[in-house]
Parts: sequence; C-alpha cells; structure tokens
Amino acid sequence: MDLRDLTYFETIAELGHLGRAADKLNRSQPALSKSIQRLEESLGTQLFRREGRGIQLTDVGELLLARGRELRQSIAETEREVKDFASGAVGIIRLGCAASMADHLLPQLTAALLARAPDITLSLVIGQDDVLRESLVAGRLDLIISSFIASEGSLVSYPLLRDEAVVVASVNHPIFDGPYTLADLTRYRWVLPGPTVASRRWLDNLFTSRELPPPVAQIESNTVSVLPRLIAHTHLLSFFSRESLTHGIGMNLLREVVLADTTVTRTMGVTVRTDGYLSPAARVLLALLQERGQQLLQP
Repeated sequence: MDLRDLTYFETIAELGHLGRAADKLNRSQPALSKSIQRLEESLGTQLFRREGRGIQLTDVGELLLARGRELRQSIAETEREVKDFASGAVGIIRLGCAASMADHLLPQLTAALLARAPDITLSLVIGQDDVLRESLVAGRLDLIISSFIASEGSLVSYPLLRDEAVVVASVNHPIFDGPYTLADLTRYRWVLPGPTVASRRWLDNLFTSRELPPPVAQIESNTVSVLPRLIAHTHLLSFFSRESLTHGIGMNLLREVVLADTTVTRTMGVTVRTDGYLSPAARVLLALLQERGQQLLQP
C-alpha cells in the first residue's frame, strides 16, 4: 500500500467528489482514479460507491479512512521523536490549559518547569475543556490541564487538585439588596462558556432539575481575562473558579453569590493520550505535575 495513494484516498473521502479532490490535490482525475484502483486491487475490495453526482465510502472504505488517519498521526509522531533524538534537543511542549485556571495556575508551574528544563519551548493554548480535549485527541496538543477527565481508551488523566466553581456578580449587583434563592438568579442574564463545556452543562442541569429555566447566556466567552470589568459594569452573572475569584486580576470588583446549590466541587487534572508520543520535554512536565502538581498549582 502506497502512502501517497492513502493520502489521495483520504482527500477524496473527505470531499466525496473526485473532481473537487483533483482540484485540491492539483492532480488529474484519471491519476486519482488510478490511485484508488491500486488501493482497491491491493486490498481486494471496493472502497467507494457512486451516489448521485458524488461518491460515498463503503464500509471497508470507512475502516480504511479511520486506520489511515491513525497511521498518518503515527508517522507524524515518529518523525517528531526521531528529530528530538537526532538533534539532541529537549523538545517542544504543546500544553493546553483551561481558561478558568490559567491566570493563577501557570506562573509557578512555568517557573518550576524552566528551572528543571531551561531549553524547552512551550507552545501554550488557553481554552475551554471541550476544545482542549478535542485538540488532545486529534494530536494537536501533548497534554492538557483541565477538569479531570475520567480515563478512557484513548485518554488517561492524573488528578492534581480540587477546586470549587461559584456564581459571581458585580459587588454592586442588585441581587445583594436582600435575601436571594436559586430562582432569583433566573431574573438576570449571564456570561458563560459554550453549551458543550462541562461547567455550563452542570449549571444548566442544576436549574432544570429544580424545574427552573436554565441560565440565559447573553455573552458566551472562552476566556475569563476580559470578564471581571465587564461583569463589574453590568448586571450579568457568571460562573467562576473560586481560586480565580480569590486570586485573579481584577476580581476585587466581583463578589460571590453564595448559594450551596450553585457551588460545585471539581477535580483538576492533567490528561494525555494513552498511546500518544510525548517528547522528552513533555515527559519532564508530566513528571513535574505528578510529583509537585498540587503545590505548584496553588496560587
């Protein structure tokens, strides 16, 4: 099986059209047809079937597409590994960190990492846990620090520390003018992460379980750095890490809306792919987090 034929096959499968694939690959349609023919002959089975003006994968084609992607990722990781050892470089760490934790988690961790491995290069991505997980699974990140992910076939997580998330508002918010309940929070709009983020799902499920309408997000954001001043000058509510509220920049403008119902305890962890390649530098960071994670991640 020729790797070039496999690359052509993936493009054709993704576009579902031989002509569009030819344009994207800058190859002729007959050349791509011969490429698919070689693959089908080597495997002894049909990979595509015609459907209207396009083409669709057969069941065998679907299997080959999945295995081909795994093979391409494995080849890319092998190239990285060989380059690391051949050059003697420590390597690059592609680290993802949850937006809610980045401000107070990263400074001490980064300082300790550079003290242990001063020649590393850190490629840092700040985002919500769903986006980080997708990037990790796809091989675009080496490891992520986020809400603990229960270990599964492709991922393994190591717990680091426990944290709480709470509802917050401006210190001058009218919610503080008198006693309040969970139902009173439905009178206001919110600043929240996207609906697929774990904290947002938890909050929506809480209100729904109490037969209340879920929070209405007037602003959706994947970062907390711009939020304190925004929330401080509006009547919007939000949902923050308690550590961020206590130690984050500009958080003195905000106040916790104290309700037992809306306080959630969660575990933060570091997650890697079960079979993914970790550069020497990434292994140093993982070991550092396993050894001293709770100490380093405390503000």
